[in-house]
Amino acid sequence: MSLHLHWFLPSHGDGREVAKTPDGTPVQAVRRAPEIDYLGQVASAADQFGFDSVLVPTGLFCEDPWLISTALAGRTRRLRFMVALRPGFLAPTVAAQMAATLQRLSGGRLLLNVVAGGDRDEQLRYGDWLDHDARYTRAEEFLDVLSRAWTGDPYDFEGIHYRIRAGRLTRKPAVRPTVFLGGSSSAAHQVAARHADVYLAWGEPPEPLAALVKKVRDRADMQGRELSYGSRFHVISRDTADEAWQVARRLVDRMHPDTIAAAQQRFRRTESEGQRRMAALHRGQTDDLEVYPNVWAGYGLVRPGAGMALVGSHADVADRIEEYHSSGLDHLILSGQPHLEEAYTFGEGVLPILRHRGLLADPEGDR
Repeated sequence: MSLHLHWFLPSHGDGREVAKTPDGTPVQAVRRAPEIDYLGQVASAADQFGFDSVLVPTGLFCEDPWLISTALAGRTRRLRFMVALRPGFLAPTVAAQMAATLQRLSGGRLLLNVVAGGDRDEQLRYGDWLDHDARYTRAEEFLDVLSRAWTGDPYDFEGIHYRIRAGRLTRKPAVRPTVFLGGSSSAAHQVAARHADVYLAWGEPPEPLAALVKKVRDRADMQGRELSYGSRFHVISRDTADEAWQVARRLVDRMHPDTIAAAQQRFRRTESEGQRRMAALHRGQTDDLEVYPNVWAGYGLVRPGAGMALVGSHADVADRIEEYHSSGLDHLILSGQPHLEEAYTFGEGVLPILRHRGLLADPEGDR
């Protein structure tokens, strides 16, 4: 299977630093607000360079991903929008209808990234009190309802979290949105094997990441299903490896020790197995962060979620991407600081190498 590359849309804001200072101010004076014109520039760059989609995140500090995606669909030609959604924050019947509408408005350019859980404190701020495994039970029911609704046929559903009588989506999507679902826990693996099209895991060195993929593939085989697999990385690519590593070192130098300590304390309280795996790769230490050739754990010192970056020359980064693809990954969701400039740097430096090697999928080919 060909490789699909996706970029990240910074709908929470953008800048050149990874984290703010302990008092909440940016490390640098300039911080880019998530205004539609700036997000439009990032999306246009991703569209221009042939990224398959942009991941549009959801969360307390993000603009609404559905509205952002709808606004930007009209500013782009072929780029798809991977809308992140959390089951429980939206009824699955309503989500099915919204997805069908956005598919029609965008010309079939919607993908869905189902986020079953996250930071416990943030879940509570949204009024969601379910524990980790219960959230995945709810996510499984949510995806079951979506699949039934998208057929356009009437259906009944009786579950723990949802009860539907004579449900029906009167205008089903012409193309069913591809469903991405991530998680490192056994509960996540079970839901992905049964209902996802693509299983995602946060970036790690190739061997442990391949082991996660194998667990999900084995479960999918038991269900008689075939999935695709992907991961999420940041990227720092430059003309030379020395230039790239200088950028990585500057990012760490701008991280205040108190910010690192507070983040690590928060990560130790997490319910997320994936977050625990990220923290274990660096253990809160600022030295020896290259955990595998060109795989750097610096982002994870302060950033929740995906904490690994691919760092090196354009050829180095291309080599690592090829290695991950060879190990079974079909999708990589990438990002950089700041996202506009890094889209150009990666698009002009790494993408030509990958295309020359014949690794990339035609973004128009699987419509």
